[in-house]
Amino acid sequence: MTPEAEEFIKKASIADLERANAYAKDLIRGLQIVRSFPQGVAVFGSARLPQDNEYCKMAFSLGHRLAENGHPVISGGGPGIMEAVSHGAYEIGGRTIGLNITLQHEQVPNPFLTDCLTFEYFFARKVSLAMSAKIFVFFPGGYGTMDELSEVLCLIQEKKMPVMPMFLMGSKYWRNFDAIIEAMVGMGMVAEKDAGLFKITDNIEDVVDEANRIGHPKISENFYDGFREASKIIQA
Repeated sequence: MTPEAEEFIKKASIADLERANAYAKDLIRGLQIVRSFPQGVAVFGSARLPQDNEYCKMAFSLGHRLAENGHPVISGGGPGIMEAVSHGAYEIGGRTIGLNITLQHEQVPNPFLTDCLTFEYFFARKVSLAMSAKIFVFFPGGYGTMDELSEVLCLIQEKKMPVMPMFLMGSKYWRNFDAIIEAMVGMGMVAEKDAGLFKITDNIEDVVDEANRIGHPKISENFYDGFREASKIIQA
């Protein structure tokens, strides 16, 4: 333990230590479940869309196609887009993992999950969702979806996580987001190469083809294993 850590523990209140312990427990539980299945396709999107919405229908079809090709489907485990993609995979016997979270609203896990874990803290859930994924898929969503999308983009941009394929499903919805990114590039706030970290598409087969290209990692393997050491080499 470093001198700084020892000094913190001396000064920290009981409440601080209890809070830190709760954070750690939530994260450890998440990482344990991540290690219980092979990395799959993580799907994000609004919890508020009804199942007859065009994007939910698209998510259902995506889940179905991914399961047909043997790819686990990972989501936040709730309703809306998460339920749709889980339902599509579950219907034909695919593995559907839900990393849910306790919220005032929308917190009930959907009935189409083969595996489910409920988190207390957003950051622990986001770490677990990221480490579960070999591909990220973002359907239309609100603040939560935008938070998850921008965080993944930022972490990849800053080489804090491996570069992963990223698809934004629904060109009509995401074209305004793309325009904002282009404006950032024009003002020098985002590098042009980083504007290409995602692909906007309406074709679910783009995701399926990419998942098939990557293949099926073993449960014992994870794209994050060794990544810290690789980043140290880059920094050196």
